[in-house]
Amino acid sequence: MVKLHGLEVADLLFAFVEHEALPGTGLSTDAFWRGAAAMIGDLSPRVRAALDRRSELQHAIDEYHGRHPGPVASDYVSFLRSIGYLVDEPEHVTIETDGVDPEIATIAGPQLVVPLTNARFAVNAANARWGSLYDALYGTDAIAEDQGLERHGSYNPVRGAEAIRRGRAFLDEHVPLAGASHSDATRYFIVDGALTVTTGDGHEVGLVDSSQFVGYLGSADAPGSILLVHHGLHIEIRINRDHPIGGADLAGVSDLVLESAPTTIMDLEDSVATVDVDDKVLGYRNWLHLMQGRLEATVEKDGRTFVRTMADDRTFTTPDGGEVTLPGRSLLLVRNVGHLMTTDAVRNEDGQPVPEGILDALMTALGGVHDLRHPSARRNSRNGAMYVVKPKLHGPDEVTLACEILARAEQVVGLPPLTIKIGVMDEERRTSANLKACINEARERIAFINTGFLDRTGDEIHTSMEAGPVARKAELKKQSWIVAYEDANVDIGLQCGFQHRAQIGKGMWAAPDSMAEMLVQKRAHPEAGANCAWVPSPTAATLHAIHYHEVDVMERQSQLAGRRRSTLHDLLTPPLADPVQWSTEERRMELDNNVQSVLGYVVRWIDAGVGCSKVPDLAGTPLMEDRATCRISSQHVANWLRHGVVSANDVEDSLRTMALLVDDQNAADPAYRSMAPGYNGEAFMAARELLLRGREQPSGYTEPVLHRRRLAVKDTEYAGR
Repeated sequence: MVKLHGLEVADLLFAFVEHEALPGTGLSTDAFWRGAAAMIGDLSPRVRAALDRRSELQHAIDEYHGRHPGPVASDYVSFLRSIGYLVDEPEHVTIETDGVDPEIATIAGPQLVVPLTNARFAVNAANARWGSLYDALYGTDAIAEDQGLERHGSYNPVRGAEAIRRGRAFLDEHVPLAGASHSDATRYFIVDGALTVTTGDGHEVGLVDSSQFVGYLGSADAPGSILLVHHGLHIEIRINRDHPIGGADLAGVSDLVLESAPTTIMDLEDSVATVDVDDKVLGYRNWLHLMQGRLEATVEKDGRTFVRTMADDRTFTTPDGGEVTLPGRSLLLVRNVGHLMTTDAVRNEDGQPVPEGILDALMTALGGVHDLRHPSARRNSRNGAMYVVKPKLHGPDEVTLACEILARAEQVVGLPPLTIKIGVMDEERRTSANLKACINEARERIAFINTGFLDRTGDEIHTSMEAGPVARKAELKKQSWIVAYEDANVDIGLQCGFQHRAQIGKGMWAAPDSMAEMLVQKRAHPEAGANCAWVPSPTAATLHAIHYHEVDVMERQSQLAGRRRSTLHDLLTPPLADPVQWSTEERRMELDNNVQSVLGYVVRWIDAGVGCSKVPDLAGTPLMEDRATCRISSQHVANWLRHGVVSANDVEDSLRTMALLVDDQNAADPAYRSMAPGYNGEAFMAARELLLRGREQPSGYTEPVLHRRRLAVKDTEYAGR
């Protein structure tokens, strides 16, 4: 540890700041750490007080439900007001955020969320601004594998033809030609600044809406690329008659490329397993390199190894002969951790670990300085902003504290006030019930709100733990409170002036291999008025982008403005059920589902340090799991234990049975460590603790248990070296 200004800083972190992050910022080592020490000293007690307040409120709610078990009584809302859980809603709130980038303010589209500690995922996501529609259709179940359309060998021309047909249908729907179909095109070229298309019968036609033509690459007579726009998202028709696909196409079209992920959240929270200074510095370094435009990753694919770098911007010739440059990369946001955890990467003057969220704010702000003060050719923000998403906030006071943390970070690294914009995750019950007041507290810097069904459900179960047994998981999404929650997030955002100024987001599609179903289901998010919704991969982003061409989000928001809001009673009605109606088999199936989910996720978290992964469910369907899914599953079991729906013996038996199944599901992984037959490894014990002692976990969070158990594994690995 390096001691300075009353802090003890891990030497690895100190060296990273000294030799990598500070050079080029104009900040001295002494000034940075002096400012950091003052910030930590002033704000750490505020963080501790916020956590104590959470415990006080939970204790009061537990006592209330002890007096009034079952469905909430008519005085429930007034009770929540009396203890300060609910605050008075401000009458008029209009956000004042300035200087946001168009990707946040006016461009609606998919949003990626990726673990920042994985450089390959981070580079891929940064480059996912553009994606091949042909590849996304051909390579996924978006096209069913039947009737000769199977994926086999290096290329199936029948399947390829179907991808091309769907691509042309997409063009006809959203950038139509006047009196012809794109499937009839034999040549694309530019005449007098207008896109002209020759058809098979020799006619020359143009676009129905000529303003959709934005630019081209190459010569006007034989362009290599045509750039179009619809609903603010760009569409590129690539032309190359020397390409295997283009050579077989009448017009030489080799690909259709969509603007896919305008924004990406680089995640330091739920999708990572960062438990010590080594992990934290890895994430901070990747963020720094992203902000410097130089993050790269070595990739092995099809038997060859190459280095993937961040994409360059793309410059096209405009119809009038000028130039237009479009970003080659997603606009990057970074998600810091919430208020709960501490980190011994830095210790205070009393030798205690400091709040991890404060350190995240300092380090990500320091990385952001490189983009804002000395932007590279691969700059992130063109408007001079930085974007920090803040999760797990409980109510307006905690939003205020989060904004103060960002304001102090700005001071320490020398950024102008309000440079750092905040994204508030609307995923905790007290935040969703006080959302307008939360927005009011952040009105000068808020740029993003987002619903998170899984965390919101986990907090709902934990907060209402004493009320009674909750419904089975499949029924939770059908409850009135979740509809009220999803609608209110949009309604309040629009009331507060988010349209054309900030993002309103929706949650993740959790089945990355089920793209056909996503194409059916996820249109609901732009239909709901959301500017963005989370997707699990660049390919999913390209397919989800189709929905933003089908739905004009800004127009949809105008239609929704003024809709009658759901009531607090709807929002705060716990999803309780009568267990008498469930058979023994149904209870065991639900229990096994939860236990298998927790084990499948935790074993990779604890043993391999993987914070987000595809975990097969009981039926073998891969589902994306992160700490939010672990939270809801463990809290669901904890609730059923509390109310006698299942017993501790039932849980113990399910743990051993499901451990055998999870071991079998991971049998092909040579690095995997089986949980059976010992059932005493750190991963198994972590899952057991989360399930049997879930009621004791603060707000139902999984982090304290996961961090402690993962550190134990790492300590053992270090000792073995």
